[in-house]
Amino acid sequence: MTRYKNITLRKGKEESLLRFHPWVFSGAIDTLPDGLEEGDTVTVTASDGRLLGTGHFQIGSIAVRMLSSADEPIDEAFYASRLRQAWIMRKTIGVIRPDTDAYRLVHGEGDFLPGLVVDVYGPTAVVQAHSPAMHFARDIIARALVSLPEAGISNVYYKSETTLPFKARLDPQNDYIIGAYAGNVATENGLKFHVDWLKGQKTGFFVDQRDNRALLERYSAGRRVLNMFCYTGGFSVYAMRGGALSVDSVDSSAKAVTLTDANIHLNFPDDTRHRSHAEDAFKFLTDMPHGAYDLIVLDPPAFAKHRSAIRNALRGYQRINAKAFAKIAPGGILFTFSCSQAITREQFRLAVFSAAAESRRKVRILHQLTQPADHPVNIYHPEGEYLKGLILYVE
Repeated sequence: MTRYKNITLRKGKEESLLRFHPWVFSGAIDTLPDGLEEGDTVTVTASDGRLLGTGHFQIGSIAVRMLSSADEPIDEAFYASRLRQAWIMRKTIGVIRPDTDAYRLVHGEGDFLPGLVVDVYGPTAVVQAHSPAMHFARDIIARALVSLPEAGISNVYYKSETTLPFKARLDPQNDYIIGAYAGNVATENGLKFHVDWLKGQKTGFFVDQRDNRALLERYSAGRRVLNMFCYTGGFSVYAMRGGALSVDSVDSSAKAVTLTDANIHLNFPDDTRHRSHAEDAFKFLTDMPHGAYDLIVLDPPAFAKHRSAIRNALRGYQRINAKAFAKIAPGGILFTFSCSQAITREQFRLAVFSAAAESRRKVRILHQLTQPADHPVNIYHPEGEYLKGLILYVE
């Protein structure tokens, strides 16, 4: 038996845990033990004393992130086991293969490690902690990662300066825990990409769009492609391989455009089909001629990071999709996405419907998209499904 401090819930507040949801909200707690500190491992019991499991405590709305439904030690062996299970799943389903060494190894609650994200790029794992307890466990996690048989991980970079709760006052430092810089080129479906985990967004590359990029490749032949919010140019590179007549990449960040150009050159040196533009997306869509593009990708950053921003975010999605509907050539294809976790699939689809109605054009849904298999959703935690998209045919 472990000797963790115990949190007792109010009467009737254990129902969500009995349905295996991994969060305990602060309002459900009856009593907190003396001396409890942020990031402590705790056991949770119902008001009648029934053990509900073990988790990580933090100050905030989500007070406990559950790791187990038992009273078990959350130690190095625990992390090694969970990471091994995550790696086996990805290997078994074919995410890890000879032509792909860029993938998500841990997707928080989807891999029963709430508060932890790990993306792998060749021999380097990039670790992000989203809870104080995972921050405190970073060295244990790093050792477990390099000890994974067959995974080939030799470097672990910790990048949590912007992901941890600011009220925790943890002052995390982005740096290598194990190993050092060993090159930053990763492979996805046989294509090469520079990954900037030191200064780039998130862990350096949006691995969650892998399957959707591959789908875009199938639709690119003979089309004039516009990739809005291009970031590192993933969709642009796939469009080039798919046989696009031309590809324009747009991002407001000059640094992102430079990285896109580098990735194009890495895969298609001296290919003149690609042009890049460091420009505001809304302005570019407003100024571009009607019918200039046969395929448009709208993959903006999260418009709503919190529920308070939902209304403005939906207006933003409607506005930008309306511009695309108005300008795309007849017979064009629109790939449109939302990565805002606070926006539901139904809300996003309604925003796109409203934009289509505003354009008064005939629009058909070809595909309804989501995140790939290395971003699994715990069936008891639907909040883990954040990426939603549509592929639309516009007459």
